[in-house]
Amino acid sequence: MAFDKLLLQVLVCPVCKGALVAHTHPDTLEQELVCKFDRLAFPMLGDAPILIEHKARTLLLAEYEQVK
Repeated sequence: MAFDKLLLQVLVCPVCKGALVAHTHPDTLEQELVCKFDRLAFPMLGDAPILIEHKARTLLLAEYEQVK
């Protein structure tokens, strides 16, 4: 089962409570949820997002510019 994109209307960043964007990691091709305000990428475990701040990775500027 794939991640339901409608969930993005309900899920928010656990740090700033801002919107999240679905994104594919450029190297691993894994799905992540990105907070553009905090420049954090939250990993997915299967189809479930892991919205824990210390599990997120910080996006580099070049990666940040690729997130739509």
